[in-house]
Amino acid sequence: MMLFTTEWLASVFADYKGAAMDGIEIAEVATDSRKKLNKSLFIPLAGENFDGHKYMKDAFDQGAAAALWDKEKDLPEFLPADFPVFFVEDTLTAMQELAKAYREKVGPVVIGVTGSNGKTTTKDIIASVVASSFKTHHTEGNLNNQIGVPLTILSMLPETEVLVTEMGMNHFGEIETLTKIANPDFAVITNIGESHIEYLGSREGIARAKLEIIKGMTKDGYLLIDGDEPLLGQVHQRNNVIKCGFDTGNDVTIKNINISQQSTQFELSDGENYTIPLVGSHHALNASFAITIGELLKITKDNVKQALTGMELTSMRFELMDGKNGSSIINDAYNASPTSMKASINAVKHLGGFRQKVLVLGDVFELGQNSKPLHRSVADSIDESMTAVLTFGEDADEISSAVHKQHPEIDSRHFTSKETLIGTLNTYISEGTLILFKASRGMQFESFVKQVIDPSK
Repeated sequence: MMLFTTEWLASVFADYKGAAMDGIEIAEVATDSRKKLNKSLFIPLAGENFDGHKYMKDAFDQGAAAALWDKEKDLPEFLPADFPVFFVEDTLTAMQELAKAYREKVGPVVIGVTGSNGKTTTKDIIASVVASSFKTHHTEGNLNNQIGVPLTILSMLPETEVLVTEMGMNHFGEIETLTKIANPDFAVITNIGESHIEYLGSREGIARAKLEIIKGMTKDGYLLIDGDEPLLGQVHQRNNVIKCGFDTGNDVTIKNINISQQSTQFELSDGENYTIPLVGSHHALNASFAITIGELLKITKDNVKQALTGMELTSMRFELMDGKNGSSIINDAYNASPTSMKASINAVKHLGGFRQKVLVLGDVFELGQNSKPLHRSVADSIDESMTAVLTFGEDADEISSAVHKQHPEIDSRHFTSKETLIGTLNTYISEGTLILFKASRGMQFESFVKQVIDPSK
């Protein structure tokens, strides 16, 4: 397999030394010198606490065939004279330039996905639908930042027909950088929540940051948005904007939702019924973006429906698992915002067939000065259909305290010790009990999940 040659690289980076014009094949782009590098272009990235240039020897020994290099740094003497080195001002910026050039060289249809919540799930759903009819490459896991997006692009095969790339951000300007690298033909904004409000000031600021995705779109590209979100109203009048949502005024309307323990069924305004192996009405919205893109790419309805029912998802996202003593566990501990926490709780509400429902909730990070009121707002989605609400962390106490005031009949408690929480949780683990785990990734709630899943399954 070959991505490109050093000769093509020389057309992107004109300042080089070594045998670049020999057309040496490059099979992969790598930034980690610790891995086996097969005919790779090594890109040494530098940050505050590390400098990949120091590991050129490791990269060379592992099989690197060429490298980008900061022109201000001394080149190691051990490198053979014919080893192709391309000199650049900044290796990260150069990697981004290379990704843009490679995207243009391959020429796939590009689908960019951003939003406060549901980016990774929506990306996975879109990739499943598109892969039913096209050679598709998509973001692995959530490699969605200024390093992850270029690496995603630079790992697609030359025959790729559709590229699905997730775009994340913490600050203004980051989505603009990513969209100008990827140049999406389709851009999706899943929703506007509160993630990274600490850096962006307000939900209005978050909307503005997400809308940066428009700045890199192709001229006739389509923008798909959550049509129920007022903060996205400013783009409703743009050309090629498609509003998806539950309100009847949207271009694509979701109705007749039926949630079971393993899936969500719904009808779209095209009159068709769809099923996805995900639990919650918010996933019907995520799927509507994929279905709409499928229609625009002329993928048959049968292929779309089969792709939805058979899709694979990045793990730790609302997984229904077998717990001890016949209980059921929902592991939704990959990440959280107040919006996604409420969505998960609403999904639990609609699940029938359970005798008890227990919520184990932790801190949501990066909410800044809004943290306490936003945690408190989660309690508004909790009602008496829940048996217990157990919280752990710093500000998660706001949730259990608010629930205790609003619904004193619910066993609502905050814990400062994981062991004590598990001890209390064990009293609920029995047949017919459903337990939801939800918190920001940094809370490491998977350590709770491991202790309550059935080891025999």
